[in-house]
Amino acid sequence: MHSALLAIDLFLVIEKLVLIIAIVSISLVIAMYETYAERKVAAFIQDRKGPNRAGPFGILQPLADGLKLFMKEEIIPNTSNRLLFILGPCLAMMAAMMTSAVIPWGGTLNVFGRPVTLQIADINIGILYVFGVVSMGVYGIMIGGWASNNKFSLMAALRGASQVISYELPMGLSLIALLMLTGSLKMSEIVAQQMDGWWNIIYQPLGFFIFLVCAFAECNRTPFDLPEAENELNFGYHQEYSSMKLGFYLFAEYINMFISSVVMATLFFGGYDVPFFNDAAHADWGNWLVALQGAVLLIKVCFFIFLFMWVRWTIPRFRYDQLMNLGWKGLIPLSLFNMVVTAAFVLWKSNGYKF
Repeated sequence: MHSALLAIDLFLVIEKLVLIIAIVSISLVIAMYETYAERKVAAFIQDRKGPNRAGPFGILQPLADGLKLFMKEEIIPNTSNRLLFILGPCLAMMAAMMTSAVIPWGGTLNVFGRPVTLQIADINIGILYVFGVVSMGVYGIMIGGWASNNKFSLMAALRGASQVISYELPMGLSLIALLMLTGSLKMSEIVAQQMDGWWNIIYQPLGFFIFLVCAFAECNRTPFDLPEAENELNFGYHQEYSSMKLGFYLFAEYINMFISSVVMATLFFGGYDVPFFNDAAHADWGNWLVALQGAVLLIKVCFFIFLFMWVRWTIPRFRYDQLMNLGWKGLIPLSLFNMVVTAAFVLWKSNGYKF
């Protein structure tokens, strides 16, 4: 017993704690400035200036918004379930943050002569972990909507639950086709395979399109923002929330958008792979190469975040029946077709034909 305790690598524990704090902090800062970017993108599309009062070019606006949320009065309705009312936004925030644990954020750093991998947990079921944690996010919506004891909130929560379930199915089916090609659920292995060959978007363009559409639905983004349809449900599932509990729900949406962008970049666009650049030939760059890889991943992620915002301010919201029809009658048959075609090609290749 004592020898097992002594065998614990203290440096590894410190390394993982520092990595967790760094990734959580970066995710929060990016989510905070996503709100600023969303307003600026909306302003550009609508031919106006956007936030420009708080600091130069309005860059302190997210801090002002955060301070405003902290200073607002904390209200819990008398007829609500107090415990679940508080638990809802916490669960939504926790589910959004936990997904980042299996993402490879870069290569291997050299810290005091010791290799440090920029991945919190390199588990061999990485994609399944992502799906499991993302599925938990719907409980935050459901619990918050039900505990509020408000009919509008409850209807929005039911919409959110049915939407997430409907679009998780084609998302999972689109990834089955990808897994047939990679043969691994491990995120680091999927990135390594893309670094040695072509990115998966070349082999799975239809799978990526299905995954992208489902990501919009999973993040409750326009045109799939039916749980927050203010013209139908006043304010959606967080109708009764105020102060930082409301802030948690809003933050969770932007963190989900960030993490969804990272997952798409990792699975289909090589992750931290630098395009048209031989990483192995420049291994002598050391930590500078790792910094370059992290910057490239961030650029890919910023593109997807911009895509989320661009679509939001361009396309109108679906009706709820259209939303369900697209999921069940459109994306699921399409993802099944993609899976069958991919299986046929994999079988063809395994029998010795060139592909």
